[in-house]
Parts: sequence; C-alpha cells; structure tokens
Amino acid sequence: MTSSDINRPLIMAIDQGTQSVRALLFDAKGRLLGRGHQPIEPYFSDQPGWAEQHPEYFWQQMGEACKLLWRSTDASPGQVKGVTLTTQRGTVVSLDGAGKPLRPAILWLDQRHADIDGPLPGLWGWLFRGLGLGETIDQFRRNAQANWLARNQPDLWCATEKYLLLSGYLTWRLTGNYRDSTGSQVGYLPFDYKRHRWARPGDFKWKLMPVRLSQLPELVAPGESLGSLTPEAAAHLGVATGLPLVASASDKACEVLGSGGTGPEIACLSYGTTATVNVTNRRYIEAIRLMPPYPSALPGHYSSEVMIYRGYWMVSWFKREFGLREQRMAEKRGIAPEVLFDELVNAVPAGSMGLMLQPYWSPGVRHPGPEAKGAMIGFGDVHTRAHIYRAMLEGLAYALREGKERIEKRSGRPVTTLRVAGGGSRSNAAMQLTADIFGMPAGRPGTPEASGLGAAMVAAAGLGLYPSVAAAAEGMAAAPEVFQPEREASALYNELYQDVYRPMYRRLAPLYRNIRRITGYPG
Repeated sequence: MTSSDINRPLIMAIDQGTQSVRALLFDAKGRLLGRGHQPIEPYFSDQPGWAEQHPEYFWQQMGEACKLLWRSTDASPGQVKGVTLTTQRGTVVSLDGAGKPLRPAILWLDQRHADIDGPLPGLWGWLFRGLGLGETIDQFRRNAQANWLARNQPDLWCATEKYLLLSGYLTWRLTGNYRDSTGSQVGYLPFDYKRHRWARPGDFKWKLMPVRLSQLPELVAPGESLGSLTPEAAAHLGVATGLPLVASASDKACEVLGSGGTGPEIACLSYGTTATVNVTNRRYIEAIRLMPPYPSALPGHYSSEVMIYRGYWMVSWFKREFGLREQRMAEKRGIAPEVLFDELVNAVPAGSMGLMLQPYWSPGVRHPGPEAKGAMIGFGDVHTRAHIYRAMLEGLAYALREGKERIEKRSGRPVTTLRVAGGGSRSNAAMQLTADIFGMPAGRPGTPEASGLGAAMVAAAGLGLYPSVAAAAEGMAAAPEVFQPEREASALYNELYQDVYRPMYRRLAPLYRNIRRITGYPG
C-alpha cells in the first residue's frame, strides 16, 4: 500500500438485505476495496405465512460481515471517514422503554393480516367509500403490522415505546439515537410521502393504525448525520469510535442511485427477492393511484415504483424445487450453478415456444388486486423444465415492462435508458432477454454491489467529499455493461407482450376471484 493509499478516505457501507448482509468499503471514486458477505437465514415461521427474525440476529450477522470485510482488504480501519447503512424495506421492530426488542421483527415478507372492524369510521370513511377507495384503504389496514399487534398482542403493543423499521433499530444500536432516514420510510407507517416527514396531526393515516408519534424516530434527510458510533458499535464494526453514521436510504432506493437512476428518462429494474422498476423524479407521481412514490436516495426526489412482490424469489423457488441436477453438476465441475442455469435458458428459444407466465405469486392492493395469483398458459408436450425456467424470466420482464409503461403514461416522460441491478442481473441470459423484451439496450452496473454503492454515494456527499449527492453519483459511477436487443427476438416478444401478456390479467382475474371465493385461500 502506497502513502497516497494510506491517506485515501474510505466509506464503509453496510447493506442489510433479505438473504445476506454485506459490509463494503468504497473510496471516493466508487471503487470497491473490500467486501464481507454474510448469508443469513431470512426468517423463521411459527405460523403459516409468518416471517419473523430476531432483531439481535441482524446485529450479530452485521458484525460477522464486518469481520469478513477486514479479512478481504489491505485497507486500514483508520482510513474510514464515515459509515452508512441501507436495509431491506418494511421490516418492523417493537422496543420497550430500555430499547430492548419485545418480540421478533415482522419482516416485509410476512403474510399475516389484521382483522378490522368494518370500514374506516367517520368522515374519512365516507369520503374513501364515495371515491371507490374503501377496499384499498381496508387492505392497507389489514396489512399494517401495528394493527395486528394491537389486536393480537395488546399487552405487548401497550409496552411498545418505540416502533421502528429495521433501519431505525440498527441506527439505535449503532448510535444510541432514535433516528432514521426519510429515505428509508417504506412501510405501513403514518408517513407523508409527498413532504417526506411524519404525517401532520389530523391526517387520515393516523386513523388507519394505532401508532403514536412518540413511538416513531426523528427523521433526517439522506446525507445528514444520524449520530456518532458508540464505542460498542465501533468495536462491532472494527472502526474508530465516534465516526459519523450518515443517513442514506432503503436498499431499493440506494440500488437505483448506484445503478445510475438520477432522472425520469432512466428506468432502473431490480432483479431481487422483490422485482421492481423505478424512475426518479423531482415531481410526486403515483404510478398506480394511491400507491405513493417512495423517497429517493437523492434528497428531495421521488422514486415512482411498480413492484412484483415475489419477483426473483420464484427463480430461487425453481432452483430449489427443480434445479438440484444443475447444482450437483456445478459442484462436480467446480463452477457456479448460475452458469448451468444460463445454459438452461439459452437452450430454449425466445418466447419459450408459447409458454407464458404471469408472475403474480402474491396478491397485491390495486394492480394486481387482492385476488391476484400466478399463472402459466400455453403448455404443450414440447415443454420441459427449461421452458418453464425461461418463461419465468420472461414473465418478470413482461411485468416490469408493463410497469415502465405505466410510469411513462403517468409522468408524460419517455424512458430512454434502462439499467438492471440485483442478484438476477448477474445472469447474462436474463440481461439479454430483458433487452429483447424491452426493445432497448439494457445496462448492468459496473459493480454487483449497486445498493451499497448508492449508499456510499449519499455518504460521500454527507462527508463533504462531493458538493451534492448528484455530484457524488456522477463521480462514483462505473460504466455499465450494455446488452443490445436482437431485432428478431424483440419483434417476437413485442407481439407476445401486446397480444398475450397484456390481456392475461384482465381475463384471468374473474377466475382468481372464484378460486378465492371457493377455497377461501387469499394467496
């Protein structure tokens, strides 16, 4: 290491995802100098549909990731000028007056629903019913974890002094402060998405759940300080006591920024456990009515999003249920299983010989609605599991293309640039069929750690290494690897998308509702 390297300022970014936690070390040019990757058990289920994890487990695994980081690099902890944190969205933690967890965290994957006593009462209830939004509001109330806790564990809810997202809980463990970033507020909370603050007194959101303002953390904007690392936290991370913890944003928001999504002409796809398409705007634009744009990692901006709830989860499901052969072959050949899964995709022609998949593996709120289910149509005796696997990837890309078009229609701005990040983007086959289905070049970020890089960009601005987050995003971005659409495949996909995929949900929705009515099974 040279003397100039010793003096180079570094940023530690912690990315607490659903399936792993990663501790990352970036310099001010966006170069990744160290990485600690710690796989985690996403959740446990004490009841069907539940998804919970002990908050302390997240804290412990963060420490393990940091140990792996410092083994991976020649950089010195003394070079770290600040720390930032990005986490999975929508996971909630209940704390007592001493800041101790009262129960396991309820993850965003959790499927439990609260029982509600009829429509929302009072003037707001009449208003929403008059606008035809009563079911949407009731679905929100059923999904809000606080409503379930208050109804099913009332003593515990009464003892809840602080009700935090996972980002807020880990900030508390790192700094001793009940603070969180406005960019992390994605969940069933009384948050004003238009003004990026807690809702004003009298706002209808306080009527939807029993959360009190005193239970919520103080909010700061991305790039501002959440506090300084306590001695215990600094030892846990392997860095100096007193370093600033700089607010970033949720993992999706940071991934969008790290992928280059800084304007309305750039659509960022995320091929993660949840698949999303996001477009960054200065204006508040709801891609789907009453589904607010989430806070962007760019301060004062919005991220209009369409989400496929269990996106690349279904790819993991396929590999677990049908991919044992490839996993065993890869182990014998000493290669990554993904290489063989790409071969599986490439063995099937574009369009999967007419096999079409609709990837609504979980119900939605508006589009898809609460009746939504997954579907495959077009089966024939020519189809194999390879066709099913390719059809899954194609179905996700179709759904995200539809989402992009919804956002374009609402914003009035055409998308001219496509970026694709997340674990699924590491597949060249998935990248190519994405370019073909969208009919435009698809760029893969220069680092697989796009979310961590986005958090580091925000922190770099907060630490004064750049004059703004936008300047940091420009200065730290790496050139993407671009996949060009193939003309014949794009033409085939466009016809399948327009004439088969787009009508599927509308035509199948009545059957989904009948399934739900007859079986009583909502998902």
